[in-house]
Amino acid sequence: MSETVSKQDVMHIATLARLQFDDETAERFKNDLNNILGYIDKLNELNTDNIEPTSHALDVYTVTRPDKAAASLSNEDALKNSASTENGCFRVPKVIE
Repeated sequence: MSETVSKQDVMHIATLARLQFDDETAERFKNDLNNILGYIDKLNELNTDNIEPTSHALDVYTVTRPDKAAASLSNEDALKNSASTENGCFRVPKVIE
């Protein structure tokens, strides 16, 4: 496996991200990043000529009900459980001074 990411690359990325870590952690990140990039190279070797592109790995469908217009509450029904009303609207305590 070739090294695509060097320790200096990791330290530069850390500086850009305003992260600080010691040499041991930088070495571990270097190894992790090189392993990830090696795996991506392995995936790029796969023949995908007859594979149709998809936006999701699984079929996506909606599980919600369809939108249908329904009768709405009358103003009186909407306000009947309110503690206080005024001019056909909910009346609430003033919260802004």
